[in-house]
Amino acid sequence: MNNEFTIVLPDSCVIAQICGTNDSNIKLIENHLGLSVFTKGNELSIDTDDDSKKQQFKFIIDRILDELSETSSESANPSDLISSILNNGFDRDEINTNFNAGDFAISIPGSTRKVYPKTRNQCALVNAFRKNDLVFAVGPAGSGKTFLAVAEALRLVLSKKINSIILTRPVVEAGESLGFLPGSLEEKINPYLRPLYDSMNSCIPHETVHKLTENGIIEIAPLAYMRGRTLNNAAVILDEAQNTTSEQMKMFLTRMGENSKVFITGDITQIDLPMRYNSGLVHALKILRDIPEISIVELDGSDVVRSSLVRKIVQAYENE
Repeated sequence: MNNEFTIVLPDSCVIAQICGTNDSNIKLIENHLGLSVFTKGNELSIDTDDDSKKQQFKFIIDRILDELSETSSESANPSDLISSILNNGFDRDEINTNFNAGDFAISIPGSTRKVYPKTRNQCALVNAFRKNDLVFAVGPAGSGKTFLAVAEALRLVLSKKINSIILTRPVVEAGESLGFLPGSLEEKINPYLRPLYDSMNSCIPHETVHKLTENGIIEIAPLAYMRGRTLNNAAVILDEAQNTTSEQMKMFLTRMGENSKVFITGDITQIDLPMRYNSGLVHALKILRDIPEISIVELDGSDVVRSSLVRKIVQAYENE
């Protein structure tokens, strides 16, 4: 092979998972690339002088390895992973003309792996994080909006581009007030922010998250406690923003200071506010949409990567 491009895999067990029964998974990749994939020992190779094909091949294999590293060998199903990557990933022409898909991986200092966007819309979201200081990510549960926001915030703070991460959420949901929950402020707010911490623990070691929190680099704060603050040199994540009121959203947006990144995530199909309140997220999306310095990225059921069943459930509701 004169133009051989080879990827060396960790061991023979991994290559067996990727190849699948009777090389069924390899055939999926070959059909997508329009090229033959060759196996030798723990190596996968293609023969081409087309750089875009090499990029696609590397992106696919890197994404599979990334998923397998998160999943136990008993539950891992590379066939489903590969089908998801190929079906929800990037069109060949889109890769060839617009970008190198691998450029959208989030590299977090201290992490043992990169975080890869898994769909075109997720890729657009990562690009928005990089380009603009204020980003709205709107989409259903499991579409990756919060996870990618957390990964980008960790990248920024651990590469010392910012000084802190501030996590906040509206804390009045379905009529329950924070004041009626037992414990200290931190104990009250922690259940609301548990999904954000889960995302962090998926990106970096738990000990690192604990150390950053102890040192005040990661701060948790109820949305109501933002009033009067100016948030400088920080990545600020407002999660579940569909449950803010218009007044809360305006107050939060005007806290933004110098050298700060603000990521706002929410699902406008799951608003828990009492009927007499309008969602601050819906209102903000309407009046801020035409400001060029603000990115609004909308995800949908096709971006749900939590599980294939969740994706089908979300799409069923979307099509109702």
